[in-house]
Amino acid sequence: MDSSERRNIILKNYQDNTNRKDVEDSDYIKVNSRNASCIDNINIYIKINDDIIEDIKFNGEACVIAISSTVTLINNLIKKNIDEALNIIDNYEKMVDGLDYDSQVLNELLAFDDISKQPSRKICATLASRKIKEILEKSM
Repeated sequence: MDSSERRNIILKNYQDNTNRKDVEDSDYIKVNSRNASCIDNINIYIKINDDIIEDIKFNGEACVIAISSTVTLINNLIKKNIDEALNIIDNYEKMVDGLDYDSQVLNELLAFDDISKQPSRKICATLASRKIKEILEKSM
């Protein structure tokens, strides 16, 4: 993926408000993800039904990388079963850490493949994935 395509995906997802809203529904599991070293602070709401991620919403303040990676991740996880979602997250986090990963499962998340070269941005890029992973592992 060239830098222009990467930039377009990141900006498009940063501006996408489709899943950006607070949820007051007891069917959703709520978790907060915060980066102590900056303003990144988002609430994530996940609805799981019969091992399937039925819906994910989020809201909060964060940088472009944190918001865009959250939106891109959400778009890749909705309607997946927990095992599929954990596989996507595992490969995404490996990519961000500069390790070997399966690019076939990442789709637009590949736009963040250069993050491994920017250690200070890794926390931003995994703000949502770390917390979603926690919830999914507890749901198994």
